[in-house]
Amino acid sequence: MLYEDEGTRTDAGYLVKVPVRWSDMDVFAHINHARMVTLLEEARIPWLFYDGRPTASLREGCVVADLHVKYREQVRHDEGPIEVTMFVEQLRAVDFTVGYEVRPKGAGPTSKPAVTATTQLVAFDVDAQRLRRLTADEKEFLASFRRADQEVR
Repeated sequence: MLYEDEGTRTDAGYLVKVPVRWSDMDVFAHINHARMVTLLEEARIPWLFYDGRPTASLREGCVVADLHVKYREQVRHDEGPIEVTMFVEQLRAVDFTVGYEVRPKGAGPTSKPAVTATTQLVAFDVDAQRLRRLTADEKEFLASFRRADQEVR
């Protein structure tokens, strides 16, 4: 999916505005949990997997090892497109953890996020069926999205 807004680097990380579809809401007009996970995935695509990114090679092999989503406030369908700020919480030899802050449209970058989440992504060699080390270029790109209070190993 290509977005009108393919994202921007900000002081807080990488911000992508993700459209909310009619099918993303539940009977109460909230974004459904399973759909929120999909929207987070869609936010990662322009940040990590587009051509020209040092991490584009992860398209060939990257698996989700862990996922956590915390709802702090409701997010309604009519509050889209949602604004997803992503940053690197942890960076290691074969994996990294993406942190997310989700805000409704127009909420402002310093407002309390309605949803926070993390996804641990692991570099994977599909042909060999095993983990692979992140390249120096991948690590450098990912490290540039660390927040000052985040650890790198």
